[in-house]
Amino acid sequence: MVHDVLSQAMYNYVACTFMVMAEKIPMYDDHIHMSPSGRNVDALLDFQAAGGTGLTLVTLPYAEVVITKGEDFATSYDITFKLAKKAKERTNLEINIAVGPYPVLILPLAAHYGLESAEQFLIKGMEDAAKCVEEGKACAIGEIGRPHFSVEHDIMDASNRVLQRGMELAKENDVPVIIHCESGSTETNRDLSEMARRVGLDPGLVVKHSSPPFVTDAETYGVMPSIPASKKFIAEAFGKGSDRFMIETDYIDDPLKPMAIMDVKTVPNKIRQILGSGMAKEETVYRMCRDIPNSLYHR
Repeated sequence: MVHDVLSQAMYNYVACTFMVMAEKIPMYDDHIHMSPSGRNVDALLDFQAAGGTGLTLVTLPYAEVVITKGEDFATSYDITFKLAKKAKERTNLEINIAVGPYPVLILPLAAHYGLESAEQFLIKGMEDAAKCVEEGKACAIGEIGRPHFSVEHDIMDASNRVLQRGMELAKENDVPVIIHCESGSTETNRDLSEMARRVGLDPGLVVKHSSPPFVTDAETYGVMPSIPASKKFIAEAFGKGSDRFMIETDYIDDPLKPMAIMDVKTVPNKIRQILGSGMAKEETVYRMCRDIPNSLYHR
């Protein structure tokens, strides 16, 4: 009897230990691009080998697609879906896909076709992105927004109208928007939050791409920060006592600039450093790299 109890206890201990060892700490990169002319799947294999477990794959304004009308954005989205399919076949990564009309394209489109036509092109691209969400091909609309630098007032006004339409469509589909825009001030988050609330979208579904370490309630206004995976930014964010943020590389998969922005392996490397240094505990990493992405993208 005692032997049986001890045997069962040992079995439970070994089984529990095995489960803990088998469970991989999540290492999620919230903003990665793939390019047909880049390393694409090979880059994601490097990410996986470094410990990466999941990512948000965001469409690019691909060189292979020249935008001459609003319908052309859907061609870019198809490229993203094909790259994601290849990646899912060759990796074990969780891949959440976001598609949308890249906001800075309003400038060359306005220069070539006029601002009114450019705005309509981007709105069509936004509506086709929402259609992809409805069809289950994507789980977020992005990256959308407005130029991250100073532009003429009419350009900014048109960009904000396009962005508001994107938020309306996100509200209709209950999905996040991933925002590309200026980043230097918490007033940006206030503006994004107010814009979202005007159309009934939860500001928590507004993901601020390339956010500074603005992570407290007073800084985010409810917006979800996705901050570059730099040691400085991560330390500053944790120093504010918050774990309500995600981290990203914005890896752009440009063969001519292989180290542009950040290397694809940065997020898993940084997470190992975070845990090794004691900067954060495992439960914090699970919140950043599992719980928050799951709540956003698995709706």
